[in-house]
Amino acid sequence: MKKPAPNYFLIIVFLLIQSAVIAQKTIRIACVGNSITFGARLTHPEKNAYPAQLQQMLGDGYEVMNFGNSGKTVIKNCDRAYMATPTYQQALKSNPDIVFIKLGTNDSRLPYRLQIDSFVTDYKTLVHSFQNLSTHPRIILLLPVTSYKADTMLQTEQAIAKLILPRIRQVAFDEKLELVDLHSITQDMPATFPDSLHPSSLGATILAKRLYEVVVSKTDKSFDILKKIKEPITVSSYYGYECADFNFNGHKAKIVKPRVVAEGRPWIWNARFWNVEPQTEIALLDRGFHVVYCDVAELFGNDEAINTWNKFYDMLQKAGLSKTTCLEGFSRGGVYAYNWAAQNPGKVACVYVDAPVLDVKSWPGGKGSGKGSAPEWETFKKDYGYTSDEQALTFKGNPIDKIPQIVQGGYPMLHVVGDADSVVPLSENTAIFEKQVLALNGNITVIHKPGIDHHPHSLPNPAPIVDFILKATHKQVMFATIAAPGSEYRFGNETDWWDNYNDIQYTLDSVGKLDVLLLGNSITQAIGHRRLEVKGAGTHAFDSALSAYKYGVAGIRGDRTQNLLWRVQHTDFSKADPAVVVVTIGVNNFRDDDATDVVAGIQSVLKAIAIKLPKTKIILTGPLPTGNKVTDDYRRKYQLVHQQIRQLVNNRNIFFSDPSKSLIDAGSGNLADGCYRPDGIHLTDKGYTAWVRALQPVIKQVLGK
Repeated sequence: MKKPAPNYFLIIVFLLIQSAVIAQKTIRIACVGNSITFGARLTHPEKNAYPAQLQQMLGDGYEVMNFGNSGKTVIKNCDRAYMATPTYQQALKSNPDIVFIKLGTNDSRLPYRLQIDSFVTDYKTLVHSFQNLSTHPRIILLLPVTSYKADTMLQTEQAIAKLILPRIRQVAFDEKLELVDLHSITQDMPATFPDSLHPSSLGATILAKRLYEVVVSKTDKSFDILKKIKEPITVSSYYGYECADFNFNGHKAKIVKPRVVAEGRPWIWNARFWNVEPQTEIALLDRGFHVVYCDVAELFGNDEAINTWNKFYDMLQKAGLSKTTCLEGFSRGGVYAYNWAAQNPGKVACVYVDAPVLDVKSWPGGKGSGKGSAPEWETFKKDYGYTSDEQALTFKGNPIDKIPQIVQGGYPMLHVVGDADSVVPLSENTAIFEKQVLALNGNITVIHKPGIDHHPHSLPNPAPIVDFILKATHKQVMFATIAAPGSEYRFGNETDWWDNYNDIQYTLDSVGKLDVLLLGNSITQAIGHRRLEVKGAGTHAFDSALSAYKYGVAGIRGDRTQNLLWRVQHTDFSKADPAVVVVTIGVNNFRDDDATDVVAGIQSVLKAIAIKLPKTKIILTGPLPTGNKVTDDYRRKYQLVHQQIRQLVNNRNIFFSDPSKSLIDAGSGNLADGCYRPDGIHLTDKGYTAWVRALQPVIKQVLGK
């Protein structure tokens, strides 16, 4: 009997369905940890702990499970062992695809640190127990957050840094595991740790955002640069990452590879002083960047140095790294980095220099206010073939002499400087450089450290430097467009963001149909009205000006575009059914986001409103004028944002209301007298009157009444 021919159509349909099922598989993330993971000391820990915030950011397609247990240790042979808890067993049974392990803080306190010699072995036992699961999860170790405790019996920063961090890095190196540094990104922010140990809800947001980056980042899983190096190499641990040491054409060279390589294979090039203040490099390794070094000391960026680096770059290109690099130069490394960048503009993604030497006459020459360095000055003269000081003073090969070439490269530049630098004086180096770069419309940012001398370099928390590099390499996550609840705790009335959100929902359910609904942050919230703030700074002005309309207020202090976006997506507006919504949002993004990101965030809010309330008209205000002076950074950002958001107005369902003529003094360009509180952000009664007078005619136009 002849077999029937297979039904290829049904087979294809079956395979497509199976592919769809696989594609829709929920990724399960287990967050293993202590009280910080659990959310101790937080209001609404089920919503504000960092695993809960991570869940909200990731949204559908992910299930984030919190297996935090307060006070627990990695060390097994004690009364606080995490591996002796039911929580641990639940984590093992959760069938995770990803496991974040954030333990170690409690191992740093007495008496547990007396058993620190067992920490590495016990940590590996914990890791292996997850590795042996049938799901074979991706395991990521998290370095503990900073501690601000003073009691030496407890989890002090010194104990964590000395005893715990190196051991977790050792486990990561030995087991070839991913490592994420939550320690450096929580430096210099004691206010975010109300009890000196546990982060506030805002601190938990910092952790959640970092883990979000880890989960969603695109990677190149097949690339291993160490296999591309032809010279003999010696591999050692560089803060938990594999570092290859080798000889390149007679020069010492190093390449550190990340555990997981970021898409595009980005890299940072250390120009000088290996392993000095390495926090930026460590943070970039976390994010999939390679770190490379080729020692050309002390050649002061001469032809020999540039030629050696050109050959080193060619070798790295053959190995497969990105065509553009991020140059990092500390002190005299600034000369090396900029001289190479000036000759190779198309190969540079950005330049980050710290207390940089930009004119050798300043240092090592000491021909200005600094004392210089006689030995290095003699080395410089030898490098360039000068036999006298008079000849050396004619040198025109400094970065400060090449500013037009550097600016033409088009790459962004970041300088971190100590304002009290007596070794490489600011006035003779970065100050001159910055002024001339800006005059040529170059892209330069300078971070000043008041009262700081030449050392220490970098920043304890490298986040601003890392963000600059991520932005320059197109690796930065645009959080302004990622819907997420807020996390600001509202001091004074003992409520947090969720209390405010729930109050808004209650009001919208009970107020009846609205003519106008005002959406925004604290500036909107302070209009008061209805349930949230029965009387605010703007109540009288808005009640008077909008007396012909039934209006409601839905503002929450601290909200950014991403928080308002989440609220629009999750709030039930059906009973209020506003005819018009007024959107005033964006100023709280100014601290962390550039103008383009703020505009993208505002646009995402407008799109969400159009989907949720298709019949509702939108009046866009964006951020109100801010920055007391016309020259303030916030004012410049405000102007850039408003230039762009006007393009979002379409005269069909989105209208624009610009109160700047009433809130900015036409003569000076500064904020109008009496309209703002001293912070240059929040309005006074007079300011609210000016705002609503500009808003009222637009509302009348849109509603036709």
